[in-house]
Amino acid sequence: MTAQEVRLCGLLLQEHFGEVVERIGTHLLRGGAQNLRTIANETNTPLDLVKKSLCVLVQHGACEFRSGRRGPGSPVEYRASCERVLRVLRYPRYIYTAKTLYGDTGELIVEEVLQRGHMTMSNTVKTVADRLTHNMEEGRSMEYSEVVSAFSKLVETHFLQRCPPVAEVGTAATSATPATPGTPAAPASTAPPTAESNPDCYKLPHVTLIGRGKRRRSSDDSEEQRGGKKAKMDSESCGDEGIYWQVNFERFHQHFRDQAIISAVASKMDQTSSEIVRTMLRMSEVTTTQTAAYTQPLSANEVFRSLPPNYSISRPILDQYLSLLVDDPMEFVGKSGDSGGGMYVVNLQRALANLARATLESVVQERFGSRSARIFRLLLRKRHLEQKQVEDFAMIPAKEAKDMLYTLLSENLVQLQEIPKTPDHAPSRTFYLYTVNQLPTARLLLQHCYKTVANLIERRLFETKENKRLLEKSQRIEAILASLQASGAEPEQLTEVEEMITAPERQQLEALRHHINKKKNPENHIVGFFMNLFVNYGGK
Repeated sequence: MTAQEVRLCGLLLQEHFGEVVERIGTHLLRGGAQNLRTIANETNTPLDLVKKSLCVLVQHGACEFRSGRRGPGSPVEYRASCERVLRVLRYPRYIYTAKTLYGDTGELIVEEVLQRGHMTMSNTVKTVADRLTHNMEEGRSMEYSEVVSAFSKLVETHFLQRCPPVAEVGTAATSATPATPGTPAAPASTAPPTAESNPDCYKLPHVTLIGRGKRRRSSDDSEEQRGGKKAKMDSESCGDEGIYWQVNFERFHQHFRDQAIISAVASKMDQTSSEIVRTMLRMSEVTTTQTAAYTQPLSANEVFRSLPPNYSISRPILDQYLSLLVDDPMEFVGKSGDSGGGMYVVNLQRALANLARATLESVVQERFGSRSARIFRLLLRKRHLEQKQVEDFAMIPAKEAKDMLYTLLSENLVQLQEIPKTPDHAPSRTFYLYTVNQLPTARLLLQHCYKTVANLIERRLFETKENKRLLEKSQRIEAILASLQASGAEPEQLTEVEEMITAPERQQLEALRHHINKKKNPENHIVGFFMNLFVNYGGK
């Protein structure tokens, strides 16, 4: 864990959960596992606020707990996870993916579960049905059964998974009581469950939900009455009490990886080749883990039968496409056997390495120009070269090649390896070879992405704070306009309210919103995501 990661995690925690949670989370990231009393003393925070902050972090999966290192009877220790906090950056992409695959209903289901950390199936269905009903025309409502169907599809494709049972983690999560000797597996229960460790991870409970979503009215009862109604709704027995569901982030990452591979194949070859690879990935998406180097072997007959109906290609043409994919230098597809017309796999590890390599080359070209990118690609291909060899192979004058190599070396994108002929390491009797080590370079770019995103967030927060008065004025005027439009006000009244913001203020407001939207650009997140995938899985 680096300083840039801790800094970015602190900004994300502050923006989403407040200053107290940010203080506790940052302290745990820097100090490692600690018990409740130690956290309260070292952060000078009241014990009650520390408990509430830890509850928030545990609820959203950013913190895990386990029995103390001193053995049975020692206080429970809490440990924050930097990787889980950084997932907040990709929440919009998770939600958008659910919308693309399963429509508005799937989008709202994933959004609700992400906002609350984990939820029961019945509460999720009721909340989503109410939200969809509220956005429908008057007289229409959303059936619970339709939301249940979308929820079931998300579980079947492993985008949602069960949380550990409350009985296993409830006592340790809510209090600092020591773990008993008979429960050594308690720490593991706080980690996201997998299909291998929990056989019921993707098993849907029998839920009795009959009805429709309810529309929220502006003339509803007071807050206390609405709170009482909500508590009464939550207390209704639906058959899934104690069974909570959470988002399976690894499955989303696997989907992003597959889409990146499909896009790479489409740009390298053609649309039909990408559709063949898409079919292979879809057939093995549930049976292949994210850390696997290859997908499960598939026969050519299985791939032929699973192709979409609109791709009416013959079997000989499919064999030709598979042969082209196997012989391609990118090595996205490999052949593992000859039975069933040939057994084929998608080389996931090689694909991630190629995606990371293309991203690195693109970054070098954008920052240092096409000639530096030529040298970088040459070193990636040849592995080790002397300066004279670089000049000859890249066909670049010696002076320019020397400057470019030293620039890349100063940015840690290129490494210099010394191979002495004699033990005294005399410069005249030493080979100096330039090389590119892809994994450390990917880690370096990943840290640059974290630093850039943190700088953008800090700048956005600064500009919002500096223009707080103008933003509040704009929000008040927008609320007044909405109220007047709902009551059927005259156009003259609306114009008069709109003129409360002067022309210079309006221009300043538009410029501010333009800058804020630019700082939310997800390009750094995407580049960082590719590097993160390669560092964690492709570089092994």
